[in-house]
Amino acid sequence: CCSAGPRAAAPVRSGAAPGPPGSAGARASLRRRPTPRGSLLPDELKANVKIKSITPRPPRKPRLERAASLDEKNWKRWRRFRTSQESLTDPNETSSSNGSLQEAALTSPIRGRAAPCAQCCEPNSLHSSPDASEESPMGKSKGSTSDLGKRASEISSAFGGLLRGKAFAGSKPRLSQIMPARPLPPMELNVASHTLRTANKIDPDLMDYRHYSQHKFGRVSNSFSDTRLHGNGTLYDNCSTDSMKSTFSLLTPIRSKDVRSRSYLEGSLLASGALLGAEELSRYFPDRNIGIFVATWNMQGQKELPENLDDFLLPTDPDYAQDMYVIGVQEGCPDRREWEIRLQETLGPHYVMLYSAAHGVLYMSVFIRRDLIWFCSEVEYATVTTRIVSQIKTKGALGICFTFFGTSFLFITSHFTSGDSKVNERKLDYNKTIQALTLPKVVPDTNPYRSSSGDVTTRFDEVFWFGDFNFRLNKDRETVDSILNQNPETGVSKLLAYDQLTSEMGRGSIFKGFQEADIHFRPSYKFDIGKDSYDTTSKQRTPSYTDRVVFRSRYRDDIQAVKYSSCPVIKTSDHRPVFALFRVKVRPGRDNIPLAAGQFDRELYLIGIKRRITRELQNRRQQKDQKSSSICSIS
Repeated sequence: CCSAGPRAAAPVRSGAAPGPPGSAGARASLRRRPTPRGSLLPDELKANVKIKSITPRPPRKPRLERAASLDEKNWKRWRRFRTSQESLTDPNETSSSNGSLQEAALTSPIRGRAAPCAQCCEPNSLHSSPDASEESPMGKSKGSTSDLGKRASEISSAFGGLLRGKAFAGSKPRLSQIMPARPLPPMELNVASHTLRTANKIDPDLMDYRHYSQHKFGRVSNSFSDTRLHGNGTLYDNCSTDSMKSTFSLLTPIRSKDVRSRSYLEGSLLASGALLGAEELSRYFPDRNIGIFVATWNMQGQKELPENLDDFLLPTDPDYAQDMYVIGVQEGCPDRREWEIRLQETLGPHYVMLYSAAHGVLYMSVFIRRDLIWFCSEVEYATVTTRIVSQIKTKGALGICFTFFGTSFLFITSHFTSGDSKVNERKLDYNKTIQALTLPKVVPDTNPYRSSSGDVTTRFDEVFWFGDFNFRLNKDRETVDSILNQNPETGVSKLLAYDQLTSEMGRGSIFKGFQEADIHFRPSYKFDIGKDSYDTTSKQRTPSYTDRVVFRSRYRDDIQAVKYSSCPVIKTSDHRPVFALFRVKVRPGRDNIPLAAGQFDRELYLIGIKRRITRELQNRRQQKDQKSSSICSIS
């Protein structure tokens, strides 16, 4: 199969005689003897002479590559996918990809090269050059393009099978296995990564609570949408949905062994899982302090209510709203229900009215965050009339009490006797109130050893007393006006030197054990309705601090005053509303007290929220009408 082709002989130099056959001279003469073109060597010389057979080849043409068309790309991609499917479905591993790889391993990887024949190329035979094994132009033209493309696609599919982890078994060639430089990290049980699993968790420790609960408690909650995804084969396991939605709940999982366990501490302060215990209190108030808003306002019996109560109930100074709102009103408006609806509308859906009571024209409303109503005891109230004629209930006191966790609260709003010189009458009103208020009634006292039967304020942990106390300034109108006009900031401290209530509390004749925050606002009485000027009528009443908020506590530093101010923007009465913000310490309690069971005025809640939405829609409609309207002026 390997033969020497025709070759042109080299020119022979003259002047040398040939030697005997087989000698060096004979070989030299043979090389010098001219041989006709195309003639073959004698047969006797073939055994002794080694001649390289060279096949002539045409000059190489430049290889031109063209860009594959879109159809060819699609065909190659389909062919690669087809061969990969065959390799995966072939149980005996005799797929086209394996076979093609085996053939490619046994043959030369260079296109256009032919393998030498083993029968004719023996060790004693003539040595052929590397170029001798190359096909002739005629043989290269005979090879069809489809065969070459088929072989190329088989090789590519074979390497694709290797990338997919297809191993070769038996006598088939096996590629060397690539070993990692270091041991691989352990594979997680979850398909989703740790970052995706904890992306939507709101707990600071970023634990995989779903995986934890699945192994610890054996209960995993799946929504219907997750079930459909699993049924369609879209997801591998339940944990794959952790990156799609958060499954962590604010409710702490309860272990079965905790439910089975019994303890003699159940119902006490230290019991685990107690409704009013320390554990539950720390969940809602880690610092064990709540914010309380206390306000008083003498409405002067006006039917007209302010259009907006935001500046009164939601001042801009503190960044956050309070946990509890207690509003006391003296000489309230005729429509008490309308006043309560306005309060609910202003506070919004986050608050509910825990309780409301009235004594004539004395109103008090208690609002609390709706998440906290479960920790309130039953609410009790009592009233006291300080007028001689009890039918006229314009002067007196109204008290509301309840227990929040383990801390008892008492709120009293009062309207004492008016008049510049009736200080003793006002002290009598105070003494009658602390003796006649019969509270608490059913709710037990949190510390009966420190209580007194003659003073209602000693029977509660935290007491807030607010209202129109009617204490005046012992100074004439001209002097007070001159102090206010000279320097309003320093004038307040000068005016308090003439305040009746400050001097009486200093003597200990009234509000024993009570405190009052520092006053930095102007006198809240008496204004002209709708104006910022004080009384300009013929009576020329002296401006005074008649509206006050005082507080006391059984334990030192339990109440911290945050803000004490008035609301000058509400001008529908001759009094300005006065409010105070407090931070109050709360202690855990026992579960043996009568609870309110989450009761609140639901009807008021629905009416207030509905009105709140209606008012917002009206405001938006008005703004839209103002934007759409335009005025054209012709000059």
